[in-house]
Amino acid sequence: MAALCVILTAACCFDYREKKIPNLLCMAAGLYGIAWRALRDGPPGICAYLFQAVSVFALLYFFFRVGAVGAGDVKLLCLTAGYLPFQKVSVFLLVFLLFSAMISLAKLLRKGYFRERVRYFMQYLKEVWKSGGWKPYIQGGTDRADVGVCLSGPVLISLLLYLGGVY
Repeated sequence: MAALCVILTAACCFDYREKKIPNLLCMAAGLYGIAWRALRDGPPGICAYLFQAVSVFALLYFFFRVGAVGAGDVKLLCLTAGYLPFQKVSVFLLVFLLFSAMISLAKLLRKGYFRERVRYFMQYLKEVWKSGGWKPYIQGGTDRADVGVCLSGPVLISLLLYLGGVY
């Protein structure tokens, strides 16, 4: 798990500096996770890792498709979930979402974009309802860098809380 923490820390550095998580880091996390689970649990560990990663991907794919979450963030969440015991994955995701929401809310309030983003979101839902189908959630109005949140930090925080025995 220490190696995963190092990889996630590196991902945070790239994400916060360049707004992109290198595929090489994601590949390293995945390969290390598969090897770690194989050594720890044998062949069933590999299956468990892949099942958990694919399950989280299935949950997040919709959010990626509409543009609410970046590809690197989805990969990082999926790969990190594979390291955890199956019964902890949902709590990991919940803690991740809570920290992401708190960071996003703080950023929107600090920058003064909260009302604008709520109006945009409501308009987006109205258009989706009228059209009867989902469409990309384009940031609209304000600059994406101003309202977007790097999600690698909340992934790392959630993992550290797990490792610290909080959940």
